Amino acid sequence: MSSLLSNKPPRLSTRPGGWPVRRTPRWVLAVFAALVVVAVAVALVHKPSSAERASDLRGFLHDVTYDIESCAAGVGESLSALHQVQAENYRSAADVQDGISVAQQGAANCAPANNEQIDDLENYQVPQSLDSFGLATSVSGLVGWAAPAAEDVQTDVASVLSATTPAARTAAEAKLATAVRALDVRRAALDRPINAAVTALHVHEAAPRLPG
Repeated sequence: MSSLLSNKPPRLSTRPGGWPVRRTPRWVLAVFAALVVVAVAVALVHKPSSAERASDLRGFLHDVTYDIESCAAGVGESLSALHQVQAENYRSAADVQDGISVAQQGAANCAPANNEQIDDLENYQVPQSLDSFGLATSVSGLVGWAAPAAEDVQTDVASVLSATTPAARTAAEAKLATAVRALDVRRAALDRPINAAVTALHVHEAAPRLPG
C-alpha cells in the first residue's frame, strides 16, 4: 500500500508562481505629470532683455519721482523764500510771515502721515528685473530724505525766519546749514544706485531732482 502511494505523481500546485502586480493609481500619474510640467516651466522662465529692463527702469523713475515731487517742491520753495527774505535783509514782515508759513507747511507735507505719496513710497516694490541694481536702497533713501531730513531743513528755515535776535538767528542758521548738509548726503547716497542703473541700461531719464 505504501509503495502504491509513493509512486503517485506529485500534485501540481494551482497557486500562481508570483504576486499580482498593482496598477499605479491615476491620481499619482496626474501628480507626476503636473510636476513635470512645473519643472519644464521653471526651466523656461523668461529672462528679461535689456530693453525690458530699461522699460522697467523708466517706470521706476517715473513712480519714485512722482511720489517724492511734492515734498521736494516744498523744500525748494522754503529755501527760495528764505533767500528772498535774506536778500531783503528781513525788511519785509509780510515776506517773513509768508516764508514761515511755506516752510511749516512744507515740513508737514514731507511726513508720511500727511502725504499719501510718501506713504506710497514706503510700500513701493522695485521690479524684479532691476533687483541687481539695489534700487530698494534708493527707495528707502528717498523716504529718509523726506522724513526726517527734508522736514528738518524746512523746520530750521522757519526757525531762522522766526528768530527775533541776531544771536538766535545765527544759531538757527548754523542748525539749518547742518540740516542741509545731511540732506545732501542722503541725496548722494540714494542717487548712486539709480545712476548706476541709468548708465548700465542706457536710459535718458535721471534720478529725481532733489533740492538742497
